[in-house]
Amino acid sequence: MKQITFYLDFISPYSHLAFEQLPEALTGLTYSVTYRPVLLGAMLRHHQLLGPAEVPAKRAWTYRQVLWLGQQQGVTLQMPAVHPFNPLPLLRLAIAVANGGDPNRYVCETLLRHVWHGGLDANDPARLQALREQLAPALAPDDGVVKDRLRANTDEAVAAGAFGVPSFVVDGRLFWGQDSLPMLRSYLEGSPWFEGPGWNLAPHIVAQQQ
Repeated sequence: MKQITFYLDFISPYSHLAFEQLPEALTGLTYSVTYRPVLLGAMLRHHQLLGPAEVPAKRAWTYRQVLWLGQQQGVTLQMPAVHPFNPLPLLRLAIAVANGGDPNRYVCETLLRHVWHGGLDANDPARLQALREQLAPALAPDDGVVKDRLRANTDEAVAAGAFGVPSFVVDGRLFWGQDSLPMLRSYLEGSPWFEGPGWNLAPHIVAQQQ
């Protein structure tokens, strides 16, 4: 059985789309998934990248695209009242519920839908309190164990080659983005393409210096 590590941040609409799509995209295959929360902002800083919401024209396009993708794919997605927002309370809550480990699918679904259903403020104090009461974390979200685990998850994702979310890692191979799900399926089905030059030579293509 193939083991997939799914790196996600609840701030990302593409993480939400990929999460909702994953079971259908991989239907009929045998696999298991580990859901691993990471801090997208820290990943972007590591790679010296701007987030989509930090580029005004890209921000507008991203919001339009994800809303269109949601309706096309039959996935409920409404933009929250404030975006981007600080995702740390949700990321830490996910890990706290898992007693410092990896949250299960139900926890991730609950947190993603908290953000992407209803068009409300993800960090509204009353909503966050209700979420904590619903999920009943085993640890305090501000516990040092939780904070350390989130940092370790993010460092692990970067070491695996991740530069954004959602990212999927299987057999040491990285698949990035909600639109990589068909490619991930092809790999899990054993396509020989992944042993050829299309995969193996790509990192060695020379970039012209500006």
